[in-house]
Amino acid sequence: MGWVMMSERELNRVEVLAQVDDGRLTVENAANLLDLTRRQVFRLLKRYRQDGASAIRHKARGKPPNNRIHKAKRDYALALIKENYVDFGPTLAAEKLAEHHGFKVSRETLRKWMIEDGIWLSRKQRRTFHQPRLRRECYGELIQIDGSDHRWFEDRGGPCTLLVFIDDATSTLMELRFVKSESTFSYFEALESYLHTHGRPVAFYSDKHSVFRVAKKTPRAARGSLSSGAL
Repeated sequence: MGWVMMSERELNRVEVLAQVDDGRLTVENAANLLDLTRRQVFRLLKRYRQDGASAIRHKARGKPPNNRIHKAKRDYALALIKENYVDFGPTLAAEKLAEHHGFKVSRETLRKWMIEDGIWLSRKQRRTFHQPRLRRECYGELIQIDGSDHRWFEDRGGPCTLLVFIDDATSTLMELRFVKSESTFSYFEALESYLHTHGRPVAFYSDKHSVFRVAKKTPRAARGSLSSGAL
């Protein structure tokens, strides 16, 4: 006799039915333990007495589900979508397949197929997808500016900030400057040096650090003046 694969639920049923068959447990108690009706317990007990413990195993185990759709039909549906409805979501695509091609499939099944095939992104995937920013094509067109706090001189000096100006197209280091702290004025000084050496680029790109933003609204009396936090 070969091995019979059974789930924990099925093994529990066999154990309870064995106790009922031996007279150690009543049908009522068995029904309560298995969360079944008396009629269901009697049916299981009849199968157990006729064919043994293997009769309690689910008859569909190891067999393909009745509602499984053949792979050829899946491929056919995906081919139609790629050819005619590649920009459609699963719900609308399912409607079009049924309306124009006579192919009926549930929207959830179609959604699963489209995600597996890479045609459709799940809601979670759409939230985490970020379009990468492409580099500029020309040298000097866009300059990235940033600052890094560190003990650059180890024990030979206190902590300081390294301001860096990097060309976006070539990753060339255009301006390096050590300053006591990252501030608007320290960036202004580095910017002045950069402009004298390299001229004006099309644009500067920063990580929107707080030094470039005004923390509080400008008072009415000061409106019209240039804020020290603007670059």
